[in-house]
Amino acid sequence: MTDTTQNLLDTIGDLVELESPTGDLAALERTAAAIAALWEPLGATVTRHESEMGPHLVFEVSGRDSDARPVLLVGHHDTVHPVGSLAEMPWRIEGGTAYGPGCYDMKSGLVIAAEAVRRLQESGVAHPPVIMVVVADEEVGSPTSKELINQLAGTVQAALGFESPHPGGPLKRGRHGSTRLRITVTGKASHAALDPEAGVSATNEIVDQLTRLRPVVDRDGVLCNVGSITAPGKTNVVNDHAEAELGLRFADAATETEVLDQLTSLAPIHPRAEVRVDILSRRPAWTPASEDALLTAARAVAADLGQEFDAFPAAGAADTNAVGGLGVPTLDGLGPWGAGAHATHEQFETAALEPRIALVKGILAALA
Repeated sequence: MTDTTQNLLDTIGDLVELESPTGDLAALERTAAAIAALWEPLGATVTRHESEMGPHLVFEVSGRDSDARPVLLVGHHDTVHPVGSLAEMPWRIEGGTAYGPGCYDMKSGLVIAAEAVRRLQESGVAHPPVIMVVVADEEVGSPTSKELINQLAGTVQAALGFESPHPGGPLKRGRHGSTRLRITVTGKASHAALDPEAGVSATNEIVDQLTRLRPVVDRDGVLCNVGSITAPGKTNVVNDHAEAELGLRFADAATETEVLDQLTSLAPIHPRAEVRVDILSRRPAWTPASEDALLTAARAVAADLGQEFDAFPAAGAADTNAVGGLGVPTLDGLGPWGAGAHATHEQFETAALEPRIALVKGILAALA
């Protein structure tokens, strides 16, 4: 292992050991400071966007010898792993594989992005301005950062995402839409034996609603997971409140619109029940054009570097849904290849760092 690679791994390790679960404001402040320290030496203008979920960061680096519009780099510094996960899954490197909470999704990708820009600057070649956005709430659907991402997307010629790639390294070009919604039922409490007819069972209503929506979501291009059903109560009381949270994935925008229109207009089955549907987060389906300037440039750069290149859609959603869904040429999956995102065996291959940095650097130069 070269000294350069070891330095990169040390930097990633420092980030991983700053555990930063979504919603932990103190932890996210620490990672925000560490990420800013990567970009400030590059002459980046740093802007913090405060939110109830933690700080979202925007780094802007001037272009060199180029009148091209900026390129947006997209990442996040929150993880799914709670503080204390290092006890079970410590940061370590074994046989060319690095392990640790958030190392694959996506702290290694954040270091790749900053290092590619640093090397681009040192090379002296022409390059467009670069804008890097690092949000604090991606793992829960980016409810407080989506507007910021949309605003930035409107100013750029292309976007690169630093999430993990497909297994083995192919990039992600296109993503399924992802929506989380909550169905809330309000009924009327009563004694389950002495006066059952006076009550309206919210538990029965939520079950009936979930049964009714099954044929709506049981179709090609839709995945639906009922993540939770909550109906606290007692067996001798007709329950008056119930909720269900659903996660949905959509292969295309037309199916997404059709299904969500039906789900958000659910009517009560029991005439005295009340049903409300709230969309908790939504990432639109990203269906790219068959070819664009970014894809052409990336393919050519990879060929010049002697790297294999492939890019195809992913079932998982990310912040690049928003950017690609707006029609901005976008490639995601520029983090290192590995395995175990969100799992206790989360890992990436250390040999992937240098090829990824070289590819990102080359793509940025090609877009000058």
